[in-house]
Amino acid sequence: MPDTALHGQNTTITGWLYMAFELSDKSWKQSLGDELGPSRHTLGAGDLNAVLQVIAKAKAHCGLAPQAPVRSCYEAGRARRAAMRVG
Repeated sequence: MPDTALHGQNTTITGWLYMAFELSDKSWKQSLGDELGPSRHTLGAGDLNAVLQVIAKAKAHCGLAPQAPVRSCYEAGRARRAAMRVG
């Protein structure tokens, strides 16, 4: 019996979406990408729905599955860093 490849079934997730944030009190700057290059977005501070929408669109643009992992880092602005140290 010849070997057959499964198309879209029982396959492992390949690829990652990389994301970086610059956080401030008024806006968040979000950069996303894979090996194809970054996309940049400015969102309202704390707008988590917008963050998730941008992630979903970036995954689709990069050809990644909706469940593909996201790796992220962030830079908090001076006011936020001070609040984080105190709190």
